[in-house]
Amino acid sequence: MTLGLGATGGVKEILKRKEAELVQALRTRDGIAIEKSADQMDEIQYASERDLAIRNVDRETVLLRQVKAALRRVQEGSFGICVECESPIGPKRLAAVPWAAHCIQCQDSADREGTGGAQSSGEMLFKAA
Repeated sequence: MTLGLGATGGVKEILKRKEAELVQALRTRDGIAIEKSADQMDEIQYASERDLAIRNVDRETVLLRQVKAALRRVQEGSFGICVECESPIGPKRLAAVPWAAHCIQCQDSADREGTGGAQSSGEMLFKAA
């Protein structure tokens, strides 16, 4: 199901906005700085906050890659087609996760096998936001 010109234009705009948002978020890395303290509890707290900030950067980086890949698929005309089985990706799925590269069946299979981590974590983030 390749989308018409009007539909892909709207999706492209959504993806471009998400890309800009992620690029901006990745520019601010304040939480990654190593802070020292004489108090051991403060050290533990700083380390926990730093670990969380690093995980957020990792997650946003993966999501940015997925968004850029979706923009490439829009440009190539293959947006809306599963990269695994080449079946159409449902419109509801694309509305919820515009950067989805897999149809729901292939994503479920990948999640069960443990190979769909990048896509499923991006979806979880989108749903959590």
